[in-house]
Amino acid sequence: MSETIQRGALYVVSTPIGNLDDISHRAVRILSGVDLIAAEDTRTSRILLSHIGVDKPLISFFSHNERRRLPALVEMLRAGQSIALITDAGTPGVSDPAFSIVREAVTNGLPVIPVPGASALLAALVSSGLPMDRFVFEGFLPLKKGRKKRLEFLRTEKRTIVLYESPHRLRKTLEELLGYLGDRQVAVAREMTKKFEEVVRGNLSDVTSRFRTKEPRGEFVIVVAGQDPMEDSHGQEEPDHPTSC
Repeated sequence: MSETIQRGALYVVSTPIGNLDDISHRAVRILSGVDLIAAEDTRTSRILLSHIGVDKPLISFFSHNERRRLPALVEMLRAGQSIALITDAGTPGVSDPAFSIVREAVTNGLPVIPVPGASALLAALVSSGLPMDRFVFEGFLPLKKGRKKRLEFLRTEKRTIVLYESPHRLRKTLEELLGYLGDRQVAVAREMTKKFEEVVRGNLSDVTSRFRTKEPRGEFVIVVAGQDPMEDSHGQEEPDHPTSC
């Protein structure tokens, strides 16, 4: 049964992270039916929309103009127009703009409807070979201020850790993870669903060494094993039960 587009609804639509065939039938129907598509980069989005045969008005909505564009988009929603929010790739709001407009829509009592789909972090996690029943997504580590503190905090994180990283910072990040977390298991995934998709698995020392001689190319997701739950940060066993609340 075909889905009816709701008036005044904000649709948060996931798009492919590489392979354009990963677009869902539902996403195509929604993008074809809304009044406006707010895209992180209209040039990139036009390639996808052309591929799926969608011709709708586009407006840019990204980190440097979201504050300026937000009031007008919310007014359009309040006036009954439907808007689909998309990013260059993946799920809006995951290291991409989305939170501000979703929050405003919720505050104004407007429908916010997710249209699930591709996500680089989940694709990397499920192919990593590391525990995925509990994990923490850290996105990109701080570039300077707060970076050391964040790495020290992650040292005692027992859940699997998922990070995003760019090619020119990958080597530095792997070196720092090895130094702060120790020689844990890691999976480094690059270019997920694309032609040169690759997942490099092993100990942090081995994987770090490999990327010292191999030029990093593409976008990366780093999946690192959490701290051994039987040990605290000093390498001592934890008690069976907490001693305080």
